[in-house]
Amino acid sequence: MALDRFSSHAAQYAQFRISYPPALYKFLLSVTPGRAAAWDCGTGNGQVAADLAPHFGRVEATDISAKQLAQAVQQPNIRYQVSGAEQTPFAADTFDLVAVAQALHWFDAAAFHREATRVAKPGATIGEWGYGLVKVNEQIDPLIQHFYTDIVGPYWDENRRHIDDEFARIPFPFAAVQHRRFEERQHWDAERFLRYLQTWSSVQRYQQAVGEEPLQQIEQPLRELWGAEKREVCFPIFLRAGQISK
Repeated sequence: MALDRFSSHAAQYAQFRISYPPALYKFLLSVTPGRAAAWDCGTGNGQVAADLAPHFGRVEATDISAKQLAQAVQQPNIRYQVSGAEQTPFAADTFDLVAVAQALHWFDAAAFHREATRVAKPGATIGEWGYGLVKVNEQIDPLIQHFYTDIVGPYWDENRRHIDDEFARIPFPFAAVQHRRFEERQHWDAERFLRYLQTWSSVQRYQQAVGEEPLQQIEQPLRELWGAEKREVCFPIFLRAGQISK
C-alpha cells in the first residue's frame, strides 16, 4: 500500500514542485508505439498527466490523495480518480504507456508492477523516473546537503532512500530496459527556493514531531548566499523504461 505524505500540503505541492523537461517526454514517446491511452500513476497534482495529454487520446491519472487531485490540471482528455497503484479499476490490456514520476518509492513496487502488467497492452511501455537533490552552486550546495542530511535527514521515510540510489534496489521485471538521465533547469529567487524546500515530506514530518520550522535553521545564511537575484537551480533526473511483455 502506498504512503500518503502530501495531502497535508497539497496546495503548496502543486504550486512549488518542478516540471519535467521536454527531452524526457520525447524519449518516452519515442519508445511508445501506441497513442490511445496512458496511465499516470501517482499523478499528484497532474503535472505529468497534463504533459502527456496532447500526445494520447486519453490519460487516466490516479493518486491516493483526494486533496492532491483537487489541485490537478484539468484537460478534456484527462480523467482523475482516487486509486492506489497496486489495485485499480482499469480493464486489462488498456494502456500504451504507464508512467510514474517521483512516486514509485511510495508504492509496493512488486504489486504495482503486477498491476501495470495487467492493465497495459502487450508491448506497452512503462516509464519510471525521479529526481535527486537539487544543485545550485558550490557555495549553496553544501548548505542544502547539510539541511537534507543533518537537519531533516532523520525525518525522511525509509522509502526516500530509493531516490538516493535511483531505484537500484527495486526490481524492474520488464524487457528492452533503457536508462536515461535528464536535467530540469529553472531560475528561482531565494523565496521560491525556500517554498520548494517547504514541500519536502521530511520538513513536514519535522514540524509535526518537533513543533518548529526547520527552515529557520538555514533561511538566513541561504538568503545571504543567494542574494536578491534569481539563480539557476538544477534537478538531476533519472529514468528507466521497459517493454511490458505478456
